[in-house]
Amino acid sequence: MSAYDLLQRPLWRPEELGRPIPPDPHAVSVALPRWEDVVGYEEKRPEVINRLQAGYPRFVIPQPVMELVRSRVGSQLPALPFPSLAAAEDAAAYIRRQSGAAAEVRLVDPVPIVVTTEAGAPALKAFWQHTGRIVSTRQAESLLAGRREPAEAAEIRRELRRCLAGFYDCEESDVILTPTGMAAQWAALRAVQALRPGLPTVQIGFPYVDTLKLQEKFGHGATLLHDLRTAAEDLELLLRRRHVAACFCEVPGNPLLGSADLRRISPLLRQHGVPLVVDDVVATPWNVDLGGFADLIATSLTKFIAGTGNVMGGAVICCPRSPWRAQLRALLERVNPEPLRGEDAAVVLEGCRSFPDRMARHNAHGLWIAEQLRRHPAVARVWYPRWECAEAYDSVRRPGGGWGALITFLPHDAARTAPLIYDRLEVCKGPSLGTVFTLACPFTLLAHYQELDWAESCGVPRYLIRLSVGLEDPQELWNRLQRALAAVAPGQTGVSCPDPARPSCTTH
Repeated sequence: MSAYDLLQRPLWRPEELGRPIPPDPHAVSVALPRWEDVVGYEEKRPEVINRLQAGYPRFVIPQPVMELVRSRVGSQLPALPFPSLAAAEDAAAYIRRQSGAAAEVRLVDPVPIVVTTEAGAPALKAFWQHTGRIVSTRQAESLLAGRREPAEAAEIRRELRRCLAGFYDCEESDVILTPTGMAAQWAALRAVQALRPGLPTVQIGFPYVDTLKLQEKFGHGATLLHDLRTAAEDLELLLRRRHVAACFCEVPGNPLLGSADLRRISPLLRQHGVPLVVDDVVATPWNVDLGGFADLIATSLTKFIAGTGNVMGGAVICCPRSPWRAQLRALLERVNPEPLRGEDAAVVLEGCRSFPDRMARHNAHGLWIAEQLRRHPAVARVWYPRWECAEAYDSVRRPGGGWGALITFLPHDAARTAPLIYDRLEVCKGPSLGTVFTLACPFTLLAHYQELDWAESCGVPRYLIRLSVGLEDPQELWNRLQRALAAVAPGQTGVSCPDPARPSCTTH
């Protein structure tokens, strides 16, 4: 069963809890079919945790990785492998600094493994999660089998960089590959820290959870300017008061899908000599051109570019028009000692080749579904880049580019109705986004369960539902959504698209 089979046979029923999404040894998502399953996952309830056969690899350590650890050092002490000696040494130093616990690096044929104590285990896991400098399932399987990286790995990576350079309108040498999207953020952070050492950073807009954690835990502190309506003014005031290493933002943000106005922010930062790092994962380079404003683009290749949800990968793009292009590129090459593994690069490269066609369809389906949700009486609010900070997004949207396939919505009386709707959604339900099949999650619960009040203070409701719209027939997908929404708005039949092959046929 492949990722494409999930278009017709999604994993959404209660009995499918814990199954990998897609059904693949390298799946990066896991079925959490009910609202209570998500709560149980966050609270580490045994009845949920014991059924997990997979998970997002930065949060749930994959089985091949654990087998690799057991085969090399046994299972008595907390330990994790890392893709380079530099990553392992950084992890060990972080454990000692954060917890005071002992941590040592063991180089075991040929993988470096960090071994610590129970007191150091939380810091070890945090380093793995936040930095994304991890050993992939494919790499773990190769090491277990005694295989080296394939001889053609360097050429595969070169071809992948060439493909990505075409999407980003840059040179092949401007593309730096990383093991994960968070490793791309980590590399970007290290590069700007080297350019402007000892300084804090700024995050504009409510960020993906680990982007801010990375700056807080591995930088020199971070200031969050979460209100996009006043972001430029707030940034200008902050820059008058203090020096900063860099500014980070997402275009658009996740999960509220608003965009910072780069036309105002970028000139301000350039005036103060501050680099801008932008995350384009939700929009993708097919839809937006950030090269005139950003200095670095940090992206996840796991999502829309790969599309199948069975590989991890990331990249940092050095924007050709950045005044720091040469410096940042040299720094990135120095601070990023673990490129994307050849076996994983091959999977991403395959996705790259079909990405333009897929993204055009994602755009059309996403817009049409967002329009239908806006009209449905059970839905109180829809967030989508077409309407959230639309002018800011459209200022970087490519000619012919769309608004993507990520939609967030909040039903009326959400505390009561959101769990009912989520439980009845006949789509795959679990973490991640950008897959060819639709994937839903109660994002705030999944990403911010330990800080729900803080998230709500930033304008992010705890009961929202996020949809990553896939390539299913859009009318069939809307029928599934209507059946779930009917649980709280019975008798509503909604609308249909006269030509499902052209889902943008409704008026805007």
